[in-house]
Order: sequence, then C-alpha cells, then structure tokens
Amino acid sequence: MTYETITFTAKNGIATLMLNRPDVMNALNTQMRAEITRALASIGEDVRCVVMTGAGAAFCSGQDLSDAAAAADIEGTLRREYEPMLQAVIECRAPVIAAVNGVAAGAGANLALAADVVIAVDSAYFTQAFTRIGLIPDAGGTWILPRLVGNARALGMMLFADKIAAQQAADWGMIWQAVPADEFVETVGARAMQLASGPTGAYLSVRAAVRASGANDFATQLELEAQLQGKAGRSADFREGVTAFLEKRAPRFTGR
Repeated sequence: MTYETITFTAKNGIATLMLNRPDVMNALNTQMRAEITRALASIGEDVRCVVMTGAGAAFCSGQDLSDAAAAADIEGTLRREYEPMLQAVIECRAPVIAAVNGVAAGAGANLALAADVVIAVDSAYFTQAFTRIGLIPDAGGTWILPRLVGNARALGMMLFADKIAAQQAADWGMIWQAVPADEFVETVGARAMQLASGPTGAYLSVRAAVRASGANDFATQLELEAQLQGKAGRSADFREGVTAFLEKRAPRFTGR
C-alpha cells in the first residue's frame, strides 16, 4: 500500500505508523484519517506491536482547521472519518504505543490517548483545545479522559483548555511515562520490542478486560476474567511460558 500523509513500515514484529504532515504539525485531514484507518486494518499476524508517532516537532495538532468541508459538516466528519479511525486504534490486533514526540492537541491528544500505552517526550504537552474555538472535546475525549484522570481533572482540562505537560500527565495517570529527549527513542524502541516479543494474545485479553471493567459489576468481571484466562491457558504462549519457567530460561513467545 502507498500512503501520502503517513508512513507505515514494519520490521521485526513492530509496525511504525508516523503521521507525516510536519509542515502543519501533523494536523488531521480527511486523507490522513483514511490512511491511518487503512494502515491499522492492514496489520497481519506478523505485527505484534504498533508504534504511532509524528514526524517533525509535533505528534498531532488535531483537526486541520483549513479543511472547509470538515468544518461545514463536523457531525458527519466525526461519524464518517473519526469514528472508524479511533475504532481502528482501539480494536487493533496488536498492542499500540503512542510515542508522543511533541504537542498533542485536540483530536490529536485524544488519538494518542486511545492507544494502549502512551510514552511522551518530557517536552511534549497535551491540550483539549476545543473550547478555544467554541467546540466540545470529541474524538473520544469525553469518554477517555474521565476514565484516566477523573471528572475534576478532565473537566478542568476541557473547560480551561490548559496545556498539560508530559510529566504532569504522567503524574496524573493520564499517560504511562514521560521520558527525557535523549532517552525517548531508545525507551520507545525497548518497550515496543518487549511487547513484540511477548504473549500477544494475553496482551489483547488484558486490554479487553480492563476496558470492560468500567461497565461491569464485580461478578461479571470475574466471569470475564475466567473466560479470558481460559483462552490464555489454552495458548501455545502459556505452555511456552510454563516450560521456560521450569527450565529456568527466557520464554520464546510466538504470539499464539
């Protein structure tokens, strides 16, 4: 497949999806949303981790405000273009790391937060900038943020549209880690390799269980855990994990 607004490469089980409109801080337009969706949908079993990042100084500045067609039909654009893109991230068949290399604003912030793990360079920041132009947070922000940081912080971010520095985001539990610039690439690479070398099925079941927990009562969650654990217990990765433990060696997971 060929892409114009992103780059998408895969090597050693790791796919790298780079938003590639650096001249506009990787602002999202119709084509980029379609290409992100298409790239994530194309992932095969050989990919066991996805790293999503941005070219240049920004991760993503959000909606491209020069896109007149999107501005004329915001509701339709959200339904036709944003929803499939965000679902592609949420439902990706491999764990997704958002490597936030710079500003993540508006829909760009919420695209990052839709990933399974967010690692940000410590100079990055997140902002729910929507109210600055008279809109409400979208791209899943009103669902994701309260679950990450609670209603008080989510509402403060959304109403005031303040910039939240990466370290503060980590302290709040909004992201996994803020990393110094000189360690960022190495840290992301090491974490991606860890996931790509691990038990992919177990990772995806962990994701499913955590996301279901907010709507489940305790008994329902216990039932889901039993179901998912039963599936994991029948996997080749579980057999390999136990064998490696007994043989006192590192496991060699295959993702099956």
